[in-house]
Amino acid sequence: MIRKNTRKSQIKMGTQLSFDFEIPKKEDRNFHLGGRSFYFFDFDDNVAYLSTPIILFNKKTGEEITLSSGEFAENHRDIGKSGKYENYFMEFNDESGSFRHFRDKKFTANQVRSGIKQTFIEDIEKALENADHAWKAPSWNSFYHATYNQRPVSLITARGHHPETIKAGIDLMVKDGHLPIAPNYHSIYPVSNVDIRKELGDLTLTKTVPELKKDAIRFSVEKALGDYGTSPFHRFGMSDDDPKNIELITEEMRDLKFKYPDMSFFVIQTFKDSYTKFEVLPYETREIVSQKQSRSNQLTLF
Repeated sequence: MIRKNTRKSQIKMGTQLSFDFEIPKKEDRNFHLGGRSFYFFDFDDNVAYLSTPIILFNKKTGEEITLSSGEFAENHRDIGKSGKYENYFMEFNDESGSFRHFRDKKFTANQVRSGIKQTFIEDIEKALENADHAWKAPSWNSFYHATYNQRPVSLITARGHHPETIKAGIDLMVKDGHLPIAPNYHSIYPVSNVDIRKELGDLTLTKTVPELKKDAIRFSVEKALGDYGTSPFHRFGMSDDDPKNIELITEEMRDLKFKYPDMSFFVIQTFKDSYTKFEVLPYETREIVSQKQSRSNQLTLF
């Protein structure tokens, strides 16, 4: 059955139309056995490509240069040490530092009334002006599948916005017709947000982003068992594009596998045009699939 409503993105050159019809909803793989599938997603370069810049500062002059999140992921270990960013450093002040565009800004009442928007909202709006292939990242189809079928979804991102800001940005994707409904949010952890950090137990604000993501996975799994009950047929999967994050995500999934040996845990490492899925076992990780991305091959990752 063709949907009666049309969305403005349908008329843009190169926009994907493959979801503009009724797709039969699918139950969880182990639903008949009492199990649920829980989808955990990193956001940037995993679900969506956004133009949010990361700022580096010249060690001598203080001059600023900008990196995309993808460039940062490839080079962050060498910043200030070697390579083309040897003479630059990162500043961690939330208001004026390297990640200031990944944080919510403090607006006055007059600014709010004037309609000023958080940068995350502006960046989503900019992305939606482009063709789908320009901003939909490797795990987009899995995100769509989880949303369409109302799987419990967790967003675990390095950003520092308020969770409501993240929801408001995704609401724009619903409004523009890219998602049929808002996700069934299980948890939202923008792990650089000060309040979220404290919620995750980082009271001294000293943990790294990968460490915080590791904690957020554990909190989300424990919350799942509290909300949905314990079942040996539960399945948990986390997709991320950053190799360092993947290392600690895998460590946490392995610890959880030891604690809950009958449940299934998966890690999906995404790339620009492909992904690799691993099942995490007590003493090894087993590669399930490694393939190029397409618009139909990533609907049931977990």
